Amino acid sequence: MPKLPFSFYQNEDVNELAVRLLGKRLFTRIDGKLTAGMIVETEAYKGVEDKASHAYGGRYTDRTKVMYETGGLSYVYLCYGIHHLFNVVTAGKGTPHAVLIRGLEPLEGLDLMLERRGMSVLKPNITAGPGALAKAMGIDRLLNAKDLGGEEIWIEEEMPGQVFSEVMAGPRIGVDYAGDHALLPWRYYFRGNPYVSKPRT
Repeated sequence: MPKLPFSFYQNEDVNELAVRLLGKRLFTRIDGKLTAGMIVETEAYKGVEDKASHAYGGRYTDRTKVMYETGGLSYVYLCYGIHHLFNVVTAGKGTPHAVLIRGLEPLEGLDLMLERRGMSVLKPNITAGPGALAKAMGIDRLLNAKDLGGEEIWIEEEMPGQVFSEVMAGPRIGVDYAGDHALLPWRYYFRGNPYVSKPRT
């Protein structure tokens, strides 16, 4: 299937884009090895006005500067000094919107994913949650600020004729510091998909 066009990422409505990314397929090719999964869970982060966003209030640092670039780039950062998290930079240049990819259903390169996660048996937690999926897909800081139409990390259209379950919305996870914005229902996922991180209510 074709890669998502550059125009896809320019949408100024980050919540709409977070929903539209569900069902799309994320690929990585690292050292010639391919892995892929279907996106089943996302979270929207609405730039300078969103208290949960790294760019809230116009914050501009070495870490966040990629968020201010034109949409269609990767934003990968280290969380708690342990987990790499992968985000899709969206909107036009100067508007620091991003979508965190929280859950993936594995499609290709399963043996490699298991090896990277130190697992011997396939269980949903292999790619349920942003840290788990990044590790399984081999995503780290080396893939920060990459063109999502490139050859290392990219996103393709969903498979034709694919049927998806209902899209659910709820509060984002781990953003208690954002006060009233922690309650915004800006997390989106496919109801009943086992590769969605908890909670699934």
